[in-house]
Amino acid sequence: MGGPLLLVRALLFIPDRVAGMVGNIITALVQIWSNRVRSLLTVLGIIIAVTSIITVVSLVEGFGNYVTNFLRGLGTNMMVVYPQVVRGPRGEYLRRAEMTIEDIQTVDTHADAISRTSPVIFTGASVEYGRRRIDRVDIRCTNESFLRIRNFEVDAGRFFAPVDIENGAALCVLGREVLRKLECDESVIGDFVHVDGQRFQVIGLLKAKGSFMGDNQDEIVVIPWTTGLKLYPHHRKYMAFYVEARAEPEIPEAEGQLVRILRQRHGIKSGEMNDFGIFKQDEVLKNFRQVRVIATSVLAGIVSISLLVGGIGIMNVMLVSVTERTREIGLRKSVGARRRDILAQFLTEAVVLSTVGGAIGIAFGYGIVYMASMHPNMVEVDVPLWSVALALGFSAGVGIFFGIIPAFKAAIIHPIDALRHE
Repeated sequence: MGGPLLLVRALLFIPDRVAGMVGNIITALVQIWSNRVRSLLTVLGIIIAVTSIITVVSLVEGFGNYVTNFLRGLGTNMMVVYPQVVRGPRGEYLRRAEMTIEDIQTVDTHADAISRTSPVIFTGASVEYGRRRIDRVDIRCTNESFLRIRNFEVDAGRFFAPVDIENGAALCVLGREVLRKLECDESVIGDFVHVDGQRFQVIGLLKAKGSFMGDNQDEIVVIPWTTGLKLYPHHRKYMAFYVEARAEPEIPEAEGQLVRILRQRHGIKSGEMNDFGIFKQDEVLKNFRQVRVIATSVLAGIVSISLLVGGIGIMNVMLVSVTERTREIGLRKSVGARRRDILAQFLTEAVVLSTVGGAIGIAFGYGIVYMASMHPNMVEVDVPLWSVALALGFSAGVGIFFGIIPAFKAAIIHPIDALRHE
């Protein structure tokens, strides 16, 4: 111990306490290097634990970011309002639910916190082009605000304009998955397809948005809502509509104005239930964030159990090391080393050993994450810096927790007994 301490003080001109700490670290590294194989086997549990933590946290965060971005792509300040049947305590019908275009127009005109609305009819239909036919395609009968509210884009052709809606034009815009299943390309623009047997001219193609949990957003056909009412007249009194608040923080105000206007129009008295439902996209995002935090914590906690195994291994090896170096301890005490010096030396050795294992585990974790991110179907994955700091912190904590007993045992050895030890 004296050699490294004197060298550090001479080269760095630092105080005794700091020099002693640095000297302990150098001594610990020398001991680890002189027993490389044993040290590696000792920290194997910590290496596996830290590698698992880095990998699991990175993958969970990567998939979490993917889902969050997907949900944000649907519009975080978007709400969907739909008619909802009012039932009694025994499930009986109390009031029929209706929603008309006049309700939607009133909300659009009188709700200041709402920037735009878009009537929508949700239905499914068969789509034919030439001899090719696909069934159960999502049909959205809506207006020109649909693109802004749902964050869709047209990357070929155009979307229908207000004049097309007023005229009830037989026009449609196709999603990219519909295009693929119909086995055609962008040359279909200007041509005609049949939706439930009705002839529609294709005027544009939507930019691909991808799929999520089996819901393919690109398998969609959008037509004017006025045209949709001609095809599906039974929806005239049962329409839904999209609502976009002016900003995400204004969603509660927009919802309050929306509820007040619809209750007044539907003649709903105080204490009676609403005959409409409201789906809020921001609530889905908030719930997912909570699930994401819980999942990350639980998975990281499970794989951290192996840190305990690694800590027990460190304690076992450090106890053996104390026994092997009993004479060294006696010599140090005979030349003036105090109990706290011996305690600090062996505790530092345990912390350095576990921290080195943690650093190796972090390197392996980075390697696994990098190889996983190279897969073409893998979401974007990055290692969060907080997970690296957490892994190193846990590694050092394990060294302190499981190294304190061997270090204390070394510190209380009587110098005479230590010198007599064979």
